[in-house]
Amino acid sequence: MTDFSSKPNDPILTFEGKKYDLNALPDELKELVRGMQVADAQLRMHEDTLKVLAVGRQSMAMQLNQKLKGVAPIPNS
Repeated sequence: MTDFSSKPNDPILTFEGKKYDLNALPDELKELVRGMQVADAQLRMHEDTLKVLAVGRQSMAMQLNQKLKGVAPIPNS
């Protein structure tokens, strides 16, 4: 969402193809940008958590499959 120019003190907001001097924006807009950055970070964190859970679930399914090989299933009626 934000890109930083060659000078570290001149943050640039790139939004929908347009660039804005972040320091020149009103405080209300700066807060919205910060909120979007937090939301983006939270989304990435939760996406990573979902990936970990999916791998864990797949591992448990494989274990269940292995352990069920020695158990007779109920016959279909």
